Amino acid sequence: MSKKILITDDEPHIRLLLEQTLEELEDYDVEFFSAENGEKALEIIEEERPQLVLLDVMMPKMNGFEVCRTVKQDWGMDDVFIILLTAKGQEYDKEKGKEVGADLYITKPFNPDEIMAHAVKILDIELD
Repeated sequence: MSKKILITDDEPHIRLLLEQTLEELEDYDVEFFSAENGEKALEIIEEERPQLVLLDVMMPKMNGFEVCRTVKQDWGMDDVFIILLTAKGQEYDKEKGKEVGADLYITKPFNPDEIMAHAVKILDIELD
């Protein structure tokens, strides 16, 4: 069974950067999905059940906090690891991330190596 990552951000260049950061994982049977807003992200999460979701907070239609709350609390999907990736670095925002069930909160600009390290650990992949 392939492992799945969903990248959700309303900025196309951020989605591209994350895909390029993680593209090496395709060699380890990892499949990528992409969404430009929270509503699309929920559709993909419900249909594909990705193990890892990289989720921006500030997006149109539905923000990342709302998506995270829906997945973790309303749907009870504890097996979906959600990393909130956001420019909102205030302590209040981090607390809100915890409240809605985010597994990790990383502020932008992020370190691509850190994202890769988290993805490898979460998906239990041993790089060659």
